[in-house]
Amino acid sequence: MKNNKKMLVLGGGFAGVEAAIKLRKYGYNVTIVSNRNYLFIYPISIWIPTKKKKFEDVQIPLSQLKEKHGFDVIIDEVSKIDYLNNQVILEHSTETYDYLFLAMGMNKVKTPGLEYTHSICGKPDEAIVIQKELEKLIVRGYGKIAIGFGGNPKDPTATGVRGGPAFELLFNFSHYIKQKGLRDKFELNFFTPMKELGKRMGDKPYKKLDVFFKRYKVKAHVGVKITEFTENTIEFENKSKIESDLTIYISGGDGHKVIKESGLPINAAGFVAINELCRVEGHKNIYAIGDIAAIEGPKWASKQGHIAEVMADVSTYNVHNGLNNKGKRKSYWEKLHIICVMDSGDGAAFITRTNHKETIIPLPVLGHWMKLAWGFYYKNSKLKKIPRIPGM
Repeated sequence: MKNNKKMLVLGGGFAGVEAAIKLRKYGYNVTIVSNRNYLFIYPISIWIPTKKKKFEDVQIPLSQLKEKHGFDVIIDEVSKIDYLNNQVILEHSTETYDYLFLAMGMNKVKTPGLEYTHSICGKPDEAIVIQKELEKLIVRGYGKIAIGFGGNPKDPTATGVRGGPAFELLFNFSHYIKQKGLRDKFELNFFTPMKELGKRMGDKPYKKLDVFFKRYKVKAHVGVKITEFTENTIEFENKSKIESDLTIYISGGDGHKVIKESGLPINAAGFVAINELCRVEGHKNIYAIGDIAAIEGPKWASKQGHIAEVMADVSTYNVHNGLNNKGKRKSYWEKLHIICVMDSGDGAAFITRTNHKETIIPLPVLGHWMKLAWGFYYKNSKLKKIPRIPGM
């Protein structure tokens, strides 16, 4: 086995950590470079604002993952990718590689006044800020909250089902405020420039969303371009606006700055161009996985955490088989699908979509506990405290 190759993984999120784990199983020397010292479990961070989870409950220290799986960790920022010399320049050092895995995520599409918003899909500590701002309004006893998401016209997959966390926050906020006896004192608004709300998840979820909005008393504002955010409003192209004491906005994704400056092939939105093997076009030893990559596939294809892990599995398998002269390869194209447990605090809806089928199953009460159980499973299986279920 040619396992003396040095594998360098840029990014300590879902894609990067999974790639490092798989490469270690194959016996390679692996180093992860991350700009934070923990893996943040974004799908369950929706419960930080409503105090169902503490910040530390939603992270796994990379030091613990290092101990369990045997890869090395460098906490630093990536400054430049020098693929001509097989090296990556960090702020404090330079790292060489035989194979490079790009898993650094994506940047935000900029909208004027974005600084007046918070995001549940942005920097992890924003979840704590949202919690504090929500609590201020609850102590005051009334307020207007607006939650929405945007997209990137240059790459629809950069919108993906980022609407999922926005919906989850809306429904969880409604349930939480109701428990405080203040639901009638709060106005909850949802907004997006997208015209067909939730359509990417399929026709069935698209038709069911109105039921959820009515149940949780959410007003929807859809199909009009956002022109800017102010301290207390969201302004739209048709001159309408939403007043808001707390604005949460999940921006559409944009290509990573370092990637845009790297000279690597990118699409119009700045995401790395890859083939079905997850290999960067024109490069034999560089792979891109997760949000940083330009995903090709059906119109509904989306960037999700589980797809990031699928791409990590595909890319590492292909590298390993190539190094061992095995002809078999995997394609991420064959594994594209949508899966979402859309939590509402008092239940959830289980949503799936493939090329052949789409499903939405309302799961009152049980669905909420299913998502809690997934969070427990994800964290503890990564730390080898419980067995990992194949395919999960």
